[in-house]
Amino acid sequence: MILGFLLLWVGAVLFLNGLWLMGKIEDREIVVINIVSGLVATAVAVQSAFGPGADAGSIRAAALTLLFATTYLWVAYNRLTQVDGRGLGWFSFFVALTLVPVILRAYAAASSGGEIWLATNWLIWAVLWFMYFLLLALGRPILKQTAWATVFAGIFTGWVPGILLLDGMM
Repeated sequence: MILGFLLLWVGAVLFLNGLWLMGKIEDREIVVINIVSGLVATAVAVQSAFGPGADAGSIRAAALTLLFATTYLWVAYNRLTQVDGRGLGWFSFFVALTLVPVILRAYAAASSGGEIWLATNWLIWAVLWFMYFLLLALGRPILKQTAWATVFAGIFTGWVPGILLLDGMM
């Protein structure tokens, strides 16, 4: 259930961040969803790492979840301070590299459709973070592609599976 809760918020923030990258939402407005989603992800991570029954798997999940939380809070900070985002771009590169062994391990260990789906989500998120690196740190002209990839990831790796998990359909 907690995964559905988290994915719903990941879906919302990615979808809205994609629209923001398209120029459909103002800089100051996008701050709210990034702060709320960052705090939701942080709360889930803290519960996973330090809650009852925490084990190596839940602590690993918490560490990876904090990569999301940090990204969203950093986007909010950048919009509030009007900085160019290069730091976030380099953090995105760090995350994309970090996810390579996560993805390989997830595919190697996958024994069900749900596990393959989750490994594929990690791959999509890693590609998205790499696109943010190219856009923000290296200044590549891929804003439109990054915006659409963010919307796509929001819908198909966050919002839809989040709702399905919350409704017990997945």
